[in-house]
Amino acid sequence: MAEPSIRFGTSGAYARPDVDEGLRAYMLRVYNYMGAGLALSGIIAYFVGNSPDMMAAIFGTPLQWVVMLAPLAFVLVLSFGINRMSAGTAQILFWAFSATMGVSLASIFAIYTGASIARVFFISAATFGAMSLYGYTTKRNLAQFGSFLFMGLVGIVLASIVNIFLGSSGLSFAISVIGVLVFVGLTAHDTQMIREWYVDGDAPEQMTKKAVYGALNLYLDFINLMMMLLRLFGERR
Repeated sequence: MAEPSIRFGTSGAYARPDVDEGLRAYMLRVYNYMGAGLALSGIIAYFVGNSPDMMAAIFGTPLQWVVMLAPLAFVLVLSFGINRMSAGTAQILFWAFSATMGVSLASIFAIYTGASIARVFFISAATFGAMSLYGYTTKRNLAQFGSFLFMGLVGIVLASIVNIFLGSSGLSFAISVIGVLVFVGLTAHDTQMIREWYVDGDAPEQMTKKAVYGALNLYLDFINLMMMLLRLFGERR
């Protein structure tokens, strides 16, 4: 996800805090939330995607628009309201978002073969892991790329909307290639940004909210990276 709409307190823009047990525990919580959210989405997507009755009930009716737009609603609520909500509420919304995303992602099982989905998942995981590790360990300030990556993200969204009406395979290919580059960059950028949110001595409530919101950012980076790679390398049924 691009530059977040909220800022948690830090000692300075992308100043590198000392690497200590507190920071490692905080980042581990971020990755644990993200991993659990992805697992929940994957399980739900698999079972819904392999149930003809559920697929017909959801994607064969206007309910599909609710399923497609609901994740965006959760993202907006978390992005603009996390400072005002409790940690418990933030966690509930994150799990609800992950579950809804699972239903929304079920459609890929009707489009791509299971083998290609699994293959692209592991490619995405390896790419994400490498770039997140880079973002966590690099001494280079990646904040300078934030605006560029955000503009790229906006361009992808606008081009995707236009291509809904054009149906151009060439434009779709270009969007996917650019999308991979943008989300690879965002993975490193967001990891560094999430790291810089860490403040030693934060109250447990605040630390939990930071971990949940950080997990949401990385979840979105991973899912979008996987979807772009799936468009490029996925085998259609």
